[in-house]
Amino acid sequence: MRPSGRSNDQMRVVALEPDVAKYAEGSCMARFGDTHVLCVASVDDSVPPFLRNSGKGWVTAEYGMLPRSTHSRIDRKRAAGSGRTMEIQRLIGRSLRAVTDLGGFGERQIRIDCDVVQADGGTRTASTTGAYVALYLAFRHLQTIGVIDTIPLTDAVAAVSCGLYEGMPVLDLDYDEDASAQADANFVFTGAGGLVEVQATAESHPFSQEEFDALLILARKGVDELVEFQKAALAP
Repeated sequence: MRPSGRSNDQMRVVALEPDVAKYAEGSCMARFGDTHVLCVASVDDSVPPFLRNSGKGWVTAEYGMLPRSTHSRIDRKRAAGSGRTMEIQRLIGRSLRAVTDLGGFGERQIRIDCDVVQADGGTRTASTTGAYVALYLAFRHLQTIGVIDTIPLTDAVAAVSCGLYEGMPVLDLDYDEDASAQADANFVFTGAGGLVEVQATAESHPFSQEEFDALLILARKGVDELVEFQKAALAP
């Protein structure tokens, strides 16, 4: 039995609330159960030096946990410079670029800030899922003001965690499960089912290919559900 009482293939309660930041070109509050992440997209009319005069734009991400997003206060400066922080924000950026036509919005950079307001496991997956909504809304804004003709996204992208808890494959780990899982993994899929990234780790002993395949199947189910939440959040 999972601590939450959920079935093995059941997501936490998910909510993707768009347009929560008044001044941003795109924004979304992503809630996976008690994990809440504010995702905000900002458009800059410039690109990094390596893309100047290329005609291409760039999408990047920054991630951070607010000081009291966990049980005890996190030092703001220490968290910002941690290896974990760098790893997660690179994951988010790669995931978004995988479904973005970088030649479709000129020499502009879109920065996605993902700030964890409250953490209960799965902050990187909630960030990635909410970041896509914020990015889409930023492109919609550029389209509305006549800067671009079409939204330069080739597909949706979303992420979910899975793991082996008490020997059973389970979907969308919360903190209690993640802290004692025998293995945990994060999967990033496109809406069409393309696999963007997998991060999988054995915590106590190696796990089998059959167990990994079971996690993969659960993850695809979870992402399919998340893409529907994204569509609902982006509905006109």
